[in-house]
Amino acid sequence: MNYSLRPETAAAFKDKTVLLTGSAGFLGRHFTKALEGCGARVEPFDIVDGMDVNDPEEWSGESCDMVIHAAGIASPFHYRARPLSALDAAVNGVRNALEFTKRRGVSRLLFLSSSEIYGDPPANQVPTQESYRGSVSCRGPRACYDESKRLGETLCQIYHDHFGVESVTVRPFNLYGPGMRPDDYRVLPNWRESIRKGETIRIYGNGNQTRTFCYVTDGIRGCLEALAHGVSGDVYNIGTPGPEVSMLELASVLGRVVGKPLDFVRIDHPDTYPADEPQRRCPDIRKAREHFGFEPTVSLEDGLAEFMAE
Repeated sequence: MNYSLRPETAAAFKDKTVLLTGSAGFLGRHFTKALEGCGARVEPFDIVDGMDVNDPEEWSGESCDMVIHAAGIASPFHYRARPLSALDAAVNGVRNALEFTKRRGVSRLLFLSSSEIYGDPPANQVPTQESYRGSVSCRGPRACYDESKRLGETLCQIYHDHFGVESVTVRPFNLYGPGMRPDDYRVLPNWRESIRKGETIRIYGNGNQTRTFCYVTDGIRGCLEALAHGVSGDVYNIGTPGPEVSMLELASVLGRVVGKPLDFVRIDHPDTYPADEPQRRCPDIRKAREHFGFEPTVSLEDGLAEFMAE
């Protein structure tokens, strides 16, 4: 896959060692491909290899040039089932990563936060800028994920301000693409599995909730641009600013991609999938454009075609 990094960005990773948490996950595998394509050496750090980011003793290996903390449980289905694990990865995990960065003199750390930290923004805050403080319930069904990412960002700010740790935070908006697991249970892998099985796709709620979807090559490029060139201590939205589509409209677009109209049924949120989802999610990416020239290039139709062809 072509991540289309600028030459100066690729050069920033050449011959560098990057410790990558969550290396076996969807984004972790794409980070690995992109970094190795730049000539970087990726040091994997993942629970599938018996390494727990929440255990400080696991952070006792050799030093590195950069850290990317991508470990986490992003699927609502899975963090609903394992709320403490989701919370730990974004709080204890990032605290350990920051301590390691401070102790070993690592040059830069990238923390993958989430667009979920904005909660359900009002209409006058969509597209959403990084300056918006969010509307999040600390007791809601999504709180274990939303609030832990917010606290992870606070930790990054504290370590930057008080200990001089060079960290950059990104807030990804609905990244998708090849490599998403069938049991991820987010909308696109859910629908892809249903289509392959000839089943009716399910739309949770009324189907009017909107999202913008960012193809993974664009998202990974934006994250690595932020790591290489973002302002230390700052935070950046990484996503595609448009089109903002409802779930009903997404089903229509996907039907065009696969060449046939899709049958769907609207259902209530099941107990295993948390309700209270944001009604709109659309990023304002002006800061990323201004600071390091980030601009998504993959259209929704082209990205969905690649995703479905996997």
